[in-house]
Amino acid sequence: MSPPSATAPRRSPSAVRSGRRPRRRTATRRRHLVALVGTLVVALSVVLAMPLLRRAVNDLTLPLHYQDVIRQQAAEKHLDPALIAAVIYAESKFDPRTSSAGALGLMQILPQTAQFLAHRSGATSFTTADLATPSVNIAYGSYYLRYLLNEYRGSTVLALAAYNGGEANVSDWLAREHGRFTVSDIPFPETRAYVVRVMQFRLRYRHTYGAALEG
Repeated sequence: MSPPSATAPRRSPSAVRSGRRPRRRTATRRRHLVALVGTLVVALSVVLAMPLLRRAVNDLTLPLHYQDVIRQQAAEKHLDPALIAAVIYAESKFDPRTSSAGALGLMQILPQTAQFLAHRSGATSFTTADLATPSVNIAYGSYYLRYLLNEYRGSTVLALAAYNGGEANVSDWLAREHGRFTVSDIPFPETRAYVVRVMQFRLRYRHTYGAALEG
């Protein structure tokens, strides 16, 4: 009679499950760790890319070029550089090729206005073609802004209204309003909108490019 075979004791299903649980937990933790590391990498990439993204958005929505020239002209003419930048953006969006109704360049200077400014400033070799040069155009536009601010006792509203609508019109409006004049008193819708727009752009340029404009 053969001896009875030794049979290994069978483990209960619950024991089998409990034996596998640590391995499953380890795998779950590993997946969570990988997911966390991936999230951190993505977050770090976004943080590092933010300055580049912000610059790209600004270039599209509120560009700034020729800041060295703007700073120089602002210092020479005692102007707010953000105001010069705002006028350039309103007039041409910093495209020196812009031409509308005879006005030329970044700050949309009329040739006859440039001739007047050249004569007044003592320039002797001005030609209309010079207005296509960004540095020259900004110099004449800045000179014109300074001239208008002096004419209207430092009033930015009146200076901008004259820049867009003409000095003769502003003089007529002032006479009608007996010297009391606000943006809402500008009768030309285009000029009124222009003044409001430039004032808004001025604040945005200060906020966005303060350091670059102040040097």
